[in-house]
Amino acid sequence: MTKIFIADAFTSAPFAGNPAAVCILEENKSDKWMSDLAAEMNLSETAFVKKEKDGFSLRWFTPVTEVELCGHATLASSHILWQNGYLKHDEDAVFHTRFSGILKAVKNGDEITLDFPCISVNDCDSYPELESALGIKPKYSGVSGKEEKNHIVELDSEKEVRELKPDFSLLSKLPKSGIIVTALSESNDYDFVSRYFTPAHGINEDPVTGSAHCSLTPYWSKKLGKSEMNAYQASARGGMIKVKLAGDRVLLTGKAVTVLKGNLLI
Repeated sequence: MTKIFIADAFTSAPFAGNPAAVCILEENKSDKWMSDLAAEMNLSETAFVKKEKDGFSLRWFTPVTEVELCGHATLASSHILWQNGYLKHDEDAVFHTRFSGILKAVKNGDEITLDFPCISVNDCDSYPELESALGIKPKYSGVSGKEEKNHIVELDSEKEVRELKPDFSLLSKLPKSGIIVTALSESNDYDFVSRYFTPAHGINEDPVTGSAHCSLTPYWSKKLGKSEMNAYQASARGGMIKVKLAGDRVLLTGKAVTVLKGNLLI
């Protein structure tokens, strides 16, 4: 039977962080089957993991589309592989992905560190449609990701980030599929805070987004003059990520908690 799990990622407590379904495949499945299962799970991401000769294949699906890079579902997948004996605790997790090359995860006690690509941020002008959708004028506006698919917007304060109430119908009409909103943290525990909106992918707000921190890390590293930082994603569930800029890579460290395991009957 096909095993399936749900793990909360970037948290040490259940019902926080970002939940991801992790499906361990024994055989290849069609894209439609994976897409349908992701829609059935109705979480921000469902990861599909299959053992290969030199690691594991890994794909990620939202309820409406496949994505090119996902941090929290990779963290959840690594956690499940170690916890359930698919990997020994001293073995690294090596994932072969369709769009983002080889990704690796290392277990350090109860923490997991992901080795992800660094995604640069380029300046761009703000524009009325973006400001109307967010309901606020940005302090800074940029774009990031492959083909500049994400906006990255800095606001004046953490309070503005936390209290932001965007118009998701307007956000879904913007030319960028994701909007990263960030500000300097007002807490001594974190260097910066953020939120991530992607209604185009069927997710109004993603609780904790590893891939967004591939852009946030170089952005804040340059501004703060630090290569290692603590980040907090200020969604309703919330989650913490330790980030480190390492050349053209970003190291993302967090914890995960399993909340469900079972067998698919299909």
